[in-house]
Amino acid sequence: MSARVFHCPLVTSSPYMHLAAVVERNSSKSKDIYHWVNVYKSTEELFNDKDIDLVVITTPNGSHYSLALEAMKKGKNVVVEKPFTITSEEAAELVKVAKETGLICSVYQNRRWDGDFLTAKKLIKTEQLGRLVEFESHFDRFRNFVKAGWREQNDAPGSGMLYDLGAHLIDQALDLFGMPETVYATVSNQRQLKETDIADNFTIILGYKNSFQAILRSSMLARQTPVLRFNLRGMNGGYRKEFLDVQEDQLKSGLVPSDAAYGVESSDRYGSINTEIQGVHIIGQVETEKGDYLSFYNNVAQSILKKDPSNLIVKPEDGYNCIRIIELAQQSSDEGKVISL
Repeated sequence: MSARVFHCPLVTSSPYMHLAAVVERNSSKSKDIYHWVNVYKSTEELFNDKDIDLVVITTPNGSHYSLALEAMKKGKNVVVEKPFTITSEEAAELVKVAKETGLICSVYQNRRWDGDFLTAKKLIKTEQLGRLVEFESHFDRFRNFVKAGWREQNDAPGSGMLYDLGAHLIDQALDLFGMPETVYATVSNQRQLKETDIADNFTIILGYKNSFQAILRSSMLARQTPVLRFNLRGMNGGYRKEFLDVQEDQLKSGLVPSDAAYGVESSDRYGSINTEIQGVHIIGQVETEKGDYLSFYNNVAQSILKKDPSNLIVKPEDGYNCIRIIELAQQSSDEGKVISL
């Protein structure tokens, strides 16, 4: 689904990119939509194509590291679907290879361009709530059954919510606040289904200076709607946002970035604010920023064309930091204690 819903529509929407080839081992379904593409039956064929500048890796999590490493050794720039890798050691090796080769290596952290996140980021950066004291971010679903596929298989490396939605929540927090001083987490299996015991619930608390906390939560048993997305508390007021970003559903429905409605949230989904700005008490709604996943790929393409890894917005080091926090969160949960970095 990842390639079909997220990557191909965005790559073909970028003025800097051309979708040249797809690896499909057992079919050629991509040609039904993108009739011009070459369909390869192996990654080896793709990596040996001298006309390919960028390889996008959307395979199951356990193969991200090996495929990204192989691609870079073949001289290819890479975008790796989140999570970057399974271990921080693997992530560090990819960072090292990217530095040694000068190749572009990025992680697909598209949710830095969620409209709700862009809105929260602007409120924080412009201090509309005063000094921020608490940042709460949720990514919840309701699924009281096992969904078919590798993501809920016990033996699949990187399965479970911590590596899936946790990678997004952690990356957003690190983008806003940097690496924390402490990590405390509970990671659990709430559903207790006989088919799987993967982590389907977590709470991560990232601790920073001046008692500031970033609280990251995800659950598979959040049935009540609308779901909470952000809750920000500051010295002068707060901001609360419900509902998830619209872009995923829009891409699934066939909408693309060139459509006027793409990334635009309706007013009934806007977040609410209650704050004081320059002595004026303000209560109301905040229009959600326009979502823009295309910016991720445009930035990657421009970095390749400029041959400038420093131009990347989502750097491989960001991928490493995210995986390290995932590891520390699991360690904290296993040991039942706060982990200091």
